[in-house]
Amino acid sequence: QVQLVESGGGWVQPGGSLRLSCAASGFPFSSSAFRWYRQPPGKEREWVATIFTGGPTNYADAVKGRFTISRDNEKRMVTLQMDNLKIEDTGVYYCNAMLINSWGQGTQVAVSS
Repeated sequence: QVQLVESGGGWVQPGGSLRLSCAASGFPFSSSAFRWYRQPPGKEREWVATIFTGGPTNYADAVKGRFTISRDNEKRMVTLQMDNLKIEDTGVYYCNAMLINSWGQGTQVAVSS
């Protein structure tokens, strides 16, 4: 059974950090690239970052230099380290497995003072 489970969301003040995790099962993890998306309140879902099978990464301009995406093929885990968080980073964050176009249920991130 294909499953993606995000965790690690929560509330943080501006300038703080959070580390999101995406645990994957039910498909060949090492063969898939992964993306993180987010959906701010009242807005469309937007792409945040991608990590490819060999490890190369891409980031949206809004998060470049502050967020880091990584993967652990043995643990079947994708992480998103978010530093220097801003109020505009608030939203529900989703993990996507590109190989099978599967999505997790999302994890809420709230940045406010």
